[in-house]
Amino acid sequence: MAQETRGDPASEGESVLPARSQKGSGRRLRGAVAHYLGTAIVSGRIAPGETLTGEVANAEALDVSRSAYREAVQVLTAKGLIESRPKSGTRVLPRNKWNILDPTVLAWAFAGEPDIEFVRDLFELRAIVEPAAARLAAERRSRDDIKVMKDALARMRRYTLATEAGRSADREFHDALLGATHNNALITLSASIGAAVSWTTQYKQRTRALPRDPVPDHTRVFDAIVAGDADAAGSAMRVLVDLALNDTRAAMHKDAVTQG
Repeated sequence: MAQETRGDPASEGESVLPARSQKGSGRRLRGAVAHYLGTAIVSGRIAPGETLTGEVANAEALDVSRSAYREAVQVLTAKGLIESRPKSGTRVLPRNKWNILDPTVLAWAFAGEPDIEFVRDLFELRAIVEPAAARLAAERRSRDDIKVMKDALARMRRYTLATEAGRSADREFHDALLGATHNNALITLSASIGAAVSWTTQYKQRTRALPRDPVPDHTRVFDAIVAGDADAAGSAMRVLVDLALNDTRAAMHKDAVTQG
């Protein structure tokens, strides 16, 4: 879809969506509209506080049914991006209301150029959660946990993180590490942490090879967990997250220089 255009200057703060050129199933159209609006909001093209134009106008602009548009709005509402109120319309909520750990919201964030503060927030979360999780995993891991992590690490080496198979294995490694804590509250974060790992890795190599091989960093974490060394596992994981953040910042800086 093309970028949205602004509405009548008299309706300041409203956003009009572009016309669609193709039609499809209701579910596909709902997903396409949700994706379009979601990426526009998360990227800042539709800013917090702005009000979307009405349901009828946007449905017509997108060439979709009102029900498909309404369902897409419900998806965004459920993810905390927008709020609909009688008489005041549908308004984009502040960022602190967004469910930024939702895997779909993460996908929308990295569909274009992610905001540096958004990336920073993700890595700060990882720096808080994952080293502590690695410590617990070193103390509580079972033989099955070790096997899952070992298999994932082997596939990371085999396929490398330049491939979808390698990135999938990377995500499974981080999922397995959280699972090895045997803490259900931490395990519920696995989908979000895994999505953050996957999207930042994919982002770093969109136009170039990865700046370095991160598999040795994962190996150090794994070895410490196998050895039952909680301090070493936590420290190794903190280094892994810090290096990943540095790589992502470098990728974003290069993109900015190239575009400039």
